[in-house]
Amino acid sequence: MMKEARRSFLLEPPEQPLAAGQAFVRHARFRLREDYPVKIVGALAELTDEQLWWRPNEASNSIGNLILHLCGNVRQWLIAGVGGATDTRNRTSEFDERSQLNKADLLAKLQTTLEEVDAVLAQLERNLDEDETPLQREIVPQGFSQTVLDSIFHAVEHFSYHTGQIVFIAKLLVADRIRFYDDRQLEVKQ
Repeated sequence: MMKEARRSFLLEPPEQPLAAGQAFVRHARFRLREDYPVKIVGALAELTDEQLWWRPNEASNSIGNLILHLCGNVRQWLIAGVGGATDTRNRTSEFDERSQLNKADLLAKLQTTLEEVDAVLAQLERNLDEDETPLQREIVPQGFSQTVLDSIFHAVEHFSYHTGQIVFIAKLLVADRIRFYDDRQLEVKQ
């Protein structure tokens, strides 16, 4: 699931054009299955278990809390909301955790959660072959009436936001030891 950082931010074009709904779910799956996890794993690789739970102050979150929060959020919005599983989320506990779970346990939890998310989205994508109305089905994650499409968009955007925070905190702690790609690869050849 969690590929190496090479080209992790790019999604190859499909072999055949896709309907808009299928393209949307395909892209969401890519971001949640490959892009964001690569960045999180890359950021955590340089950190100690202690650094994962560092916070600048009590009003801020640690990387460990953010990972627990990401797992809780996508479980609620996608696994339960879109997939129909029972919503067992305890949001407060995601931020209250101070037990210093180790890096391996946090990453295993993230990987397991994202595998469940991908299974839900893969099933949805298969169901969009001829009819995109499943994307307009109304669901109520976290007490908010949403369409499936809106819920997926929210979850992906939310995951992106917190991935950026995780990378920022990691870079704050270990500076330039975190790199995802060589900027020279992005230079336009004339």
